[in-house]
Amino acid sequence: MASGEGGDYEKLRRAFRWDIPDRFNIAEAICDRWAAIEPARPAILTKRPGAPLETATFGGLRSASQALAAALRENGVARGDRIAILLPQGVEAMVAHVAVSRLAAVAMPLALAFGPDAIAYRLLDSGATAIVTNASGLAKLGEIAEPLPVMRVVVSTDGPSDGALDYAAIVAAGGEVPAGETTPDDPALMIYTSGTTGAPKGALHGGRVLLGHVPGFRYTHDGFPQAGDLGWTPADWAWAGGLLNLAMPCLFDGVAVVAQPAIKFDPEAAFALIEEAGIRNAFIPPTAMRLMAQVADPRGRWPGMRLRTLVSAGERLVEASFDWSREAFGVQVNEVYGQTECNYVLASAIAAGVSRSGCTGKPVPGHEVALFDAEGREVPTGTPGEIRIRRPDPVMFLKYWNMPEATAQKFDGEWLVTGDQAVMDADGYFRFLGRDDDVITSSGYRIGPSDVEDCLAKHPAVALSAVVGKPDEMRTEIIKAFVQLKPGVEGSEALGKELSRFVRERLSAHEYPREVEFVDALPLTTTGKIIRRELRERG
Repeated sequence: MASGEGGDYEKLRRAFRWDIPDRFNIAEAICDRWAAIEPARPAILTKRPGAPLETATFGGLRSASQALAAALRENGVARGDRIAILLPQGVEAMVAHVAVSRLAAVAMPLALAFGPDAIAYRLLDSGATAIVTNASGLAKLGEIAEPLPVMRVVVSTDGPSDGALDYAAIVAAGGEVPAGETTPDDPALMIYTSGTTGAPKGALHGGRVLLGHVPGFRYTHDGFPQAGDLGWTPADWAWAGGLLNLAMPCLFDGVAVVAQPAIKFDPEAAFALIEEAGIRNAFIPPTAMRLMAQVADPRGRWPGMRLRTLVSAGERLVEASFDWSREAFGVQVNEVYGQTECNYVLASAIAAGVSRSGCTGKPVPGHEVALFDAEGREVPTGTPGEIRIRRPDPVMFLKYWNMPEATAQKFDGEWLVTGDQAVMDADGYFRFLGRDDDVITSSGYRIGPSDVEDCLAKHPAVALSAVVGKPDEMRTEIIKAFVQLKPGVEGSEALGKELSRFVRERLSAHEYPREVEFVDALPLTTTGKIIRRELRERG
């Protein structure tokens, strides 16, 4: 139902009940229980350039993770220790996650795209005692000037290295470490926020964060799992989106995940992989979707694509991508909203009758979401407000690591505050506007940058755009657009005026960019989010 009316949504919300067990361990949930039933069942299919898919089974995942857990334990890693995982998508990364869970330690995924300073900050802030990484990660560790006083163990997945244990030798030696005795609230995963609004913070989650994601994952992926399902995302598994919006929920349900150990996203290669691997369920962030939309005739060039479900999250999905998904894949994209601290709480689900262009969706069954004003009062329908999520909620973080004041500020009574602005319509749909500090105040109007970016995305010359407020004595702020053009298009004063006119004619006289600056590339976090703070600083 493209209109999003009717469907089973209200029935699903009324019937939903959380079932959180007293004991829960991620290693058991995504590995051991499947390895015990069907050890030869495919778990991870790795795609390397020019090579066929390599299959790793649940049985292989269990044995390798037990061996790694045994080696880490022998070298002093203990319950509650933070273990950094600095690896690309692949078997080794998931083996490391499962091994850490076996030890009842805390997995701390880091993006290989980070530079030495960013890695050093997170290792020092967390007090990580061990790291599992590859040659690229080892090189960056070698560039860190500050001492890492509590780092006891380094494991290299790319062969022997000075001062590092050899991953292959560890796996060959074997070991037996069962899943640790843990509760859903025991710390299990720490993911650092992207730092778009200040220093990155370590969001510490209990193992229940996975249990909190699974129902929403099944809801947005139309009755997942079904026969033939196979998951894939280009998102780094170091990000909550890549790890919890796809990889771990797939494995929880015994469905294999396709891994592609690459840092740079290639939109044509993405289409080819979807066809070659037979991917059925994809999570593709908005930036990646906008890049894929620039590829001509995907259904003609890759006619064997058989995608069944598609989800996107990380930023607001522009309306052009909403329409494009049907044309490119033959399926409607479902948008999801959340934060590192509390994820997968708003979503579209076309199978449940929840889908509307320009809107994120409605609260996922099991989550209570509302909008509030600056005084902490719930706002009426049609009025912009801050998105808040009621606690307790299984996807909600435990705390910020070593930041009690920041943790306290994240809550207002029984509500987690997000700092994100949205408006809800009469049908209960939430339309994302932007972060509090991203919303532009111009001539008395409050303008969400995503609305202007949506409009710019429809112009044939625009590849990507980002909109910020620029201080102005008369209007408080004016709208300034930073625009990345499609290949072969040259920026000019005339084109800038054309883009401003394009937006004004389609939105309103107060929502068009009064300044347009052409850029070669927009500043993005490792998760593909636009760093508007950097653009505001440019002026």
